[in-house]
Amino acid sequence: MTIQDQQPLPAVDPQQPLPEPVPLTGCPYKSNPYPLYEQMREAGPVHRVLFPSGVQAWLVTGYEAAHAALNDDRLGKNHDRGNDSWRARASIMPEPQHSQLQAHLLHQDPPVHTRMRRFVTDAFTPRRVEQLRPRFRELADELVDALPETGPADLVAGFAARFPFRVLAEVIGLPGELAARFDRDWGKVVQPVGPTDPGRPLYEARLHGLQSYIAEVVAHKREHGGDDLLSRLVVARDRSELSQAELDSMIFQLLVAGQEPVTNQLTTALIALFRHPDQLTRLRDEPGLMPRAVEELLRHDSAFELTTWRFFAEDSDLHGTEVPAGDSVIVSLCAANRDPRRFEGSDRLDLDRSPNPHLAFGHGIHFCPGAALARAELQIALGTLLTRLPGLHLAIRDEDIEWIPAVLGRGTNHLPVGYDRRL
Repeated sequence: MTIQDQQPLPAVDPQQPLPEPVPLTGCPYKSNPYPLYEQMREAGPVHRVLFPSGVQAWLVTGYEAAHAALNDDRLGKNHDRGNDSWRARASIMPEPQHSQLQAHLLHQDPPVHTRMRRFVTDAFTPRRVEQLRPRFRELADELVDALPETGPADLVAGFAARFPFRVLAEVIGLPGELAARFDRDWGKVVQPVGPTDPGRPLYEARLHGLQSYIAEVVAHKREHGGDDLLSRLVVARDRSELSQAELDSMIFQLLVAGQEPVTNQLTTALIALFRHPDQLTRLRDEPGLMPRAVEELLRHDSAFELTTWRFFAEDSDLHGTEVPAGDSVIVSLCAANRDPRRFEGSDRLDLDRSPNPHLAFGHGIHFCPGAALARAELQIALGTLLTRLPGLHLAIRDEDIEWIPAVLGRGTNHLPVGYDRRL
């Protein structure tokens, strides 16, 4: 019996009708949202939901409906499409920072999205990622070398929070001296808090700190440019191919979205393996299984639980539900990836699953441009940890894992582990 099999699920009574709207709040939900998603899928593909901020949105849950929504060109990502009802409660970044830092790919529609995306795709091609794998392995080994010779250790602080950023710095050309000064807390600005929230001053301080850091990066690359992504983006701005807001926003997206989701995905993958120790042992003993295993770990519990906002320009039908113009539409990638109509034994962790058309990186024009890089990072990180830390196991009770309270993502900021020794 696995650890997961032993844990009671949050109380969800399938015989009771779903509330209207469905609240996506509370520790039981964040610890294990899948029973609720199952009930929602069975009731229909689209549901009105309530977020902690008070925002109400339309959530798409089934695989086919999610796949269709991700490819629906009626749904736009630009926040200007949001109606007054959404804007009144949406915890979006305040001005002027919203205009200065939110003009990135996630919030753009064609043709602007098409123009901007072409600047970043070359840096993340599978071919380039493969060329950099030896360097990524060196970075992973350096971090394991710094862990205690025997457990316990916090794998987030010691590895998962550091490895993705070091890899990212290599890929985009972030100089070592600037990379060393990046504050991971700046990444929390993607979780805005309302004007009356007591955490607002700290949030705004992080926002200003990150803005100043981005300005330093731009100034450094303008003076010491090279053949790297950051330098090419600065050159594009100087040639008026990008606006200043687009440049700053793209660097913002690279620094935040380029590393924090991988950190979270490492934690969800490790927790899944800890809950299935037989699978962990098999993966350690059969390294050739790793690419397929990573795809299954991405499907089984994705760090991108929900997508960001999408909006209809006019009142529209969404799988039989009338959605007003400007209301937010969100796709549950985690709910789609556990849909039994698409994945046999959908709640089971099956490292042999193939094919595995999960939606962990989205789909359509907003498919994650860094997917190849994230896959390589996960393969190398998990392979290094399982090989070099024999006896790796969770050092706390499963129910004591503190899941991050982020609305759209899954993961944990602390992962205490034990192991026999460090090889």
